[in-house]
Amino acid sequence: MSPLATPTSETETPSVSTIELGDVRIHRVMEYSDTTPMTTDVFFPGSKPEEWQRHTELLAPHHWEPDTGLTRAATQTWVLRSEGRIILIDTGAGNGKYRPLQPIWSYLNTDYLANLGAVGVRPEDVDIVANTHLHDDHVGWNTRLEGRDWVPTFPNATYLMPRRDFEYWRPENLHNTVFGRGNQNVYEDSIDPVVEAGLVQTWDESYRIDSHLRLELAPGHTPGASIIHLDSGGDRAIFAGDLLHGAIQVHEPHINSCFEEDEEGARASRARMFAHAADNNALVLPAHLPGHGAFEMRRRGSGFELTNWAPFSIT
Repeated sequence: MSPLATPTSETETPSVSTIELGDVRIHRVMEYSDTTPMTTDVFFPGSKPEEWQRHTELLAPHHWEPDTGLTRAATQTWVLRSEGRIILIDTGAGNGKYRPLQPIWSYLNTDYLANLGAVGVRPEDVDIVANTHLHDDHVGWNTRLEGRDWVPTFPNATYLMPRRDFEYWRPENLHNTVFGRGNQNVYEDSIDPVVEAGLVQTWDESYRIDSHLRLELAPGHTPGASIIHLDSGGDRAIFAGDLLHGAIQVHEPHINSCFEEDEEGARASRARMFAHAADNNALVLPAHLPGHGAFEMRRRGSGFELTNWAPFSIT
């Protein structure tokens, strides 16, 4: 890994950094990074205070505030340039969207499109949008408001969506889900408009994007939760979506967030991903980590430990 561009200040907004892995260039484009309204026992209900205290040096201040007990999180898009195409992994929460049970994502007004522009990406330049799953904070910028209509933000892109989530999160099914009304309005404002525009391609089990990038199903967080493997020139990475929400989960992988549809499935998928990352020296790039945003890890005894942060600027 070698940093190609670094913001001039660690607190700069927008925060955009770039690295290269093999023949793939990766830009980190931030939508949101801040303290959440959730304490550790709410965001990670199976966690214990002593587990957080044990990892204070790793977690504070960018991932957890010990004085308040509040967690910190980000929403970001990983922008990849691979084989002449521009690929977005997840699109954040979006602007102007009503989320009754998710006030943190409701009616946002961010500079996300300007942040994309800062890495030289215009909406019409995007070739592929890969939604790792279909929660509200991963599909929001699939669309934007034009007058009174939601229209595709990336009109020339193919939107890759996991088939299992595509079926699971239909509005008529929300009452049968754990997340439930947290995903209210998502189909109407962020999925249906791109379906109607003929831009959606669903997939299952695995999907080869190009010779460097492969989507793989990793169910648990949602039935269609997925990760993206990068393998190029001997460099490896995993775009982990929501297989983990906090850095504490590297050292305490039994801990789940409060948003898992299948608790045991989430743990199993996370364990497989951690083993692969540790055994292959792969950079792990989750969707929601603030701070440096991505990391390397290794096995330690029967578990794992975080060894190195990526050279992305701190957010």
